[in-house]
Amino acid sequence: MKLPDTVRIEAGRGGLRRVAINTPLAQAEIYLHGAHVTRFQPHGQKPMLFMSGKSWFEPGKPIRGGVPICFPWFGPRQDGRQGPAHGFARLVEWELTGAETASDGAVEIGFRFVSNAATREHWDGDFEMNYRVRVGAALGLELLVRNTSSQPIRIEEALHTYLAVSDVRQVSIEGLAGTTYSDRVGTPHTATEGTAPIRITAETDRVYMDTRSTCVVHDPGWLRRLVVEKTGSETSVVWNPWIAKAKAMPDFGDDEWPAMLCIETCNVRGHAVAIAPGQSHAMGAVIRPG
Repeated sequence: MKLPDTVRIEAGRGGLRRVAINTPLAQAEIYLHGAHVTRFQPHGQKPMLFMSGKSWFEPGKPIRGGVPICFPWFGPRQDGRQGPAHGFARLVEWELTGAETASDGAVEIGFRFVSNAATREHWDGDFEMNYRVRVGAALGLELLVRNTSSQPIRIEEALHTYLAVSDVRQVSIEGLAGTTYSDRVGTPHTATEGTAPIRITAETDRVYMDTRSTCVVHDPGWLRRLVVEKTGSETSVVWNPWIAKAKAMPDFGDDEWPAMLCIETCNVRGHAVAIAPGQSHAMGAVIRPG
C-alpha cells in the first residue's frame, strides 16, 4: 500500500502498530488496535484529545483516552450475557485499508473490521465496519456498519471522545439545553437539562436522548472552544469520573480527571440502531476548534 509522505506506520506504545500523520494542518496518531485515535493536534494549538498516562497498550485491553469505538454494545451488555464492557471493537486490531491526501491538504485514513469466529463467540450478528478518519484543521470521524447477516441486527455504538481541557471544573457545555437525559450516577433517574450551560461539579455520567445537537465546550483556562458536531447520532453522553471513580480505575491516573471531559457521539439504549440484512448505517463526528 502506497502512503502519502505525510503518513507513516510505526511501532507505538507497547509495540502496537500505529499510523502517524504529520501535515502543515495537524498531527495525529491512530492505533490499529481498535482503530483508536490517540492524538489530534492542529498546528500551533494544544492537543484536543486527552490520553491517560496510565493507559494500557496491550492486545485484548482497551486504550484509555482519545476516541475509543464502542460496538456492538455500550457499557455493560443489556441482554444479560457476558461480554467485555463497551463491546469488542476497541479490543482488536483493525485493517488499514488506505490513506490519501484531499484537495484541502487533509489526510483521510481508512480502517476495516469484519465479523469472525472470535466475534461470534460474543455476539451473533455478522457485519462489516468501515471507519474513516479525516485529519485536517478539524478531526472528522465516520463509522459505517453494514449488516452482512441474513437476519436484522441491533447495535449500540459510540465514538467515546475524550476531550482535553484545562480544568473540567471551569469549563461549560452548550448545546443540550432542554434535552431529557438518563443520569447513571447513584440511583438511575431521568431528568431534563435546564437552560444554563452544563457545568461539571461532581461525577457525571449522563445519556442525553433524542438529540442531534452540536455541543460546544467553553474552556476559559486555555482560551478556546471545542466543537463536537455529529451526524447519524440520536444520543450524546457527557462523562467525567471525578475523584472516587478515577481512583478505582486501574488504567486511569488518580489525579487526571480534571484534565478531561467526554462528549460522546452515540446511539445507545432506546436509540440502538436496527440494521436490516444487506443494509448499512453511518454515524459521524467532527471535532474542531470553535
